[in-house]
This record gives sequence, C-alpha cells and structure tokens, in this order.
Amino acid sequence: MVLYQHSWTPATPLLFTRNISNWPAIASARGGAPLKFALLSAPIRRFPFASASFNPNESGTVESSTFDRVAYEAERLRLDAAARDSMAAMASASEGSEDAGLWKWRIRKRIWDLMEAEDIARNPRPVHHRIPNFVGAPKAAESLGRLEVFQKAECVKVNPDSPQKQVRFLTLIDGKKLLTPQPRLRTGFFSVLESQMIPAGSIMEACSSFGFAKYGKPIGLDEKIKVDLLVIGSVAVDPCTGARLGKGEGFAELEYGMLRHMGAVDDSTLVVTSVHEKQLVDDIPVEKLLIHDVPVDIICTPTKVIYTNTTIPKPQGIYWDKLSPEKLSQIRVLRELKKRIEKETGQVLPSGPSEKLPPTAQRRKPM
Repeated sequence: MVLYQHSWTPATPLLFTRNISNWPAIASARGGAPLKFALLSAPIRRFPFASASFNPNESGTVESSTFDRVAYEAERLRLDAAARDSMAAMASASEGSEDAGLWKWRIRKRIWDLMEAEDIARNPRPVHHRIPNFVGAPKAAESLGRLEVFQKAECVKVNPDSPQKQVRFLTLIDGKKLLTPQPRLRTGFFSVLESQMIPAGSIMEACSSFGFAKYGKPIGLDEKIKVDLLVIGSVAVDPCTGARLGKGEGFAELEYGMLRHMGAVDDSTLVVTSVHEKQLVDDIPVEKLLIHDVPVDIICTPTKVIYTNTTIPKPQGIYWDKLSPEKLSQIRVLRELKKRIEKETGQVLPSGPSEKLPPTAQRRKPM
C-alpha cells in the first residue's frame, strides 16, 4: 500500500489504513497546512451485521460485539423524527404567545427558511429543526482544521451533526482523540474514538452516527479526560458578540455543563462553530440569553475565520433549577449525575419548571 500526495478536495472521500508504520510522522507532518493524501488499492472491510442487535445497557455500552445496522438506523431515524416533530409543535405553540423564548424560534425559522429558499442547504433536508448542513461545510471544516488551537489540540469534542462530519474526519486523521456525544444523549454519554481503534478503510464510516456506536469507546462521568477544543453546531451565530442559537433542544448546553462538572473543560477552553455566511446574524439579544447558553469564541465559514472576542460568560456547570423534569426524564446520564450529587452532598437538588423553555437569566452586555 502506498500513500500518494495529491490535490484533494474536502468533498473527496478518502480511504485510510491504520497499518502504516510511520503514522505518527504522517500525523505530525501536517504543520501549518493539512497533509493531503489518498490510499490507492486499499480494500474496504465490510462489517457483518447478520446476527447482531443494538441493545445499549445501563452504562451506555452496547453489549453485542456486532450491530444490526438496519435496526440501529431505523431507531435513530425514528427518534430524530419524533424530536423534530416535538420541536415543531413547541415552536407552533409559542406563536402568538408571550413565551420568553419565542424570539429564538423566530430567528431559527428565518435561517432555516433562508437556507432552503436559496438552496444553500444540503442533506439531510429539509434543514428545519436540525443543525443545518450547508454548501461549503467541508471548506469551513478545512478552515477550522488550520486553526492553531486545533492543530495543537490532543482531544477535540465535536458535535455529531452532518455539517461537522469533516471536522470529525480531520480530527481522526490528525491522530487526535475525538470525543463525540451520543445523539441526544439517548444511549449514554460520550464516545471516545481514535484512529487506531478503526479498521482499515472505515474512517469515513467512523465519522457517522452509526460509526460512533460501532467503533467508539463509551465513557462515563468518572472518565478522567481533558478536552482541548470544543466544536459545536449552530443554527445562527452573531460574529460580533459570539451569541449562538442551536436547534432548540439544549443538548449542547447540557453536554458542556456535564464536561464542566467533570473538570474536562474550563473558561479557557475555546468553543468553535462552523456555519455558512448566511447563518451569521446581528439580532441575538445578549441580555435575553439563558444562563446556560454557550457562547462561541471562533466562527469558521467556507470563506473566513472570525474571532468574536466574546465577553458572554461561559456556563459554570449544570443549572438544575433551570432543568425541566421532562428533559431530566429523557436523559439517563443526567439522572445518574443528579443522584450522585445528592448522595454526596446529602441535599436534594432543585428542579426546574415544567415547561419547554426555562426562564431567561440576566447577562452582562459585551463591552
């Protein structure tokens, strides 16, 4: 097998093998620019799915040594559709009301509608109620990959959404540790993935939702891990303040809060997002952001890199008094953490209001 350097575009799928004696040298040779290569005459190994079933246990690990891909994908798509329907119903119910979070839904809908109308959206479509995939997402990922903070990072947390798939790919081929949350935290917490854990020819599959479950190592709340860079998806982001809106489920905030509780991140850990230029907005009111909303330090688009110099405070953990019973009931790892803290402190943690969107918290305005 021979690696040939060539003019590769981010949209080109690459085959990769971990059976290369000088892999550390290849990973470190990237320097200030990505090392582009293709593996020629490399057989792609197929994974047997015949007798396996997807059955996560209480720790979030999958007990079978093989997966039933059809069953896994069917269940993933079913849960995704149910979540989008729920968000759509929530947004519809907010229309005409005095809901404190209605302004967020108006901005999200405007961006989703714009991306579809101008055909800058990419599959999965429609992009409504998703972190939207967009034209130029691989180029934005390449810009992110050239950031000094990315090149120096040893462990990168990346969201599991489609527009950040190329970021996950770059993380793995750079020999970094990839930390990815289970989609909607429904089967566990996070999965850790490294290139040496992936069979030859399967790196692109490993970057998918199914690949995380198939090849990743599930971790729990006791894992000792240091995250050097956080990559999150966005629906809209303000380049002047770093204020960000996700798709409305609040999982990026919960993931951040749990990592903060574990000591895996702190105020100095930079948060980066990759978006299309059309997702840049100037009407996110900082004073209306929630106390757990995560601001963005760097924005990468297909054509530019923006340093926001945000002054919005980063969340300090999980704000239990803002967490609704409905959300808590959906996420096993959160219930586990709550019980653990209550046992250790001997005090019952507060519970948030039984509503879809928590009340706003005052933020200091950027200077």
